[in-house]
Amino acid sequence: MIHDPWYDAAASGWGEPAGADEPAAAGPRRAQPPQRPPAATDIYREVQRSAAFQEVRSRYRRFVVPAALAFLAWYLAYVVAATAAPGLMSRPVAGAVNVAMIAGLGQFLTTFVLTWAYVRHARLHRDRAALDLRWAVFDQERGRDRDRRSSRERGPESTREEAGR
Repeated sequence: MIHDPWYDAAASGWGEPAGADEPAAAGPRRAQPPQRPPAATDIYREVQRSAAFQEVRSRYRRFVVPAALAFLAWYLAYVVAATAAPGLMSRPVAGAVNVAMIAGLGQFLTTFVLTWAYVRHARLHRDRAALDLRWAVFDQERGRDRDRRSSRERGPESTREEAGR
């Protein structure tokens, strides 16, 4: 069975009543000026600037760029050899199978091996960090939505009062 890190983390807060994750107040609260919840674009920009996001992108590039260049070089070598060295490519290897057929089938094999390597690399080196980032964004958006709902529940009068402060 394949270990999938996307399903390891519990969805914190799902099925809990609203406000269950907030600590109970120790006493009466003072009226604090309302804070505008961050916009979705602010949340995503903050995540994009974070070190964790940059590390995920760096890990992605460290695998994809060399792998893509190696595959492109292998493919171009096959095409150039097929056009520039037809004598080499037509050399028989076993019966009717020649070098060109083996190199062509090698292209398909390389594609499958590269796909497997990419999926394995993503699962081992990036998926956990990407999942953590996704949950961080989800929690921030959920908090923003909760703040909006609570301001709507207070009604338009309290919103006007808060805006006038």
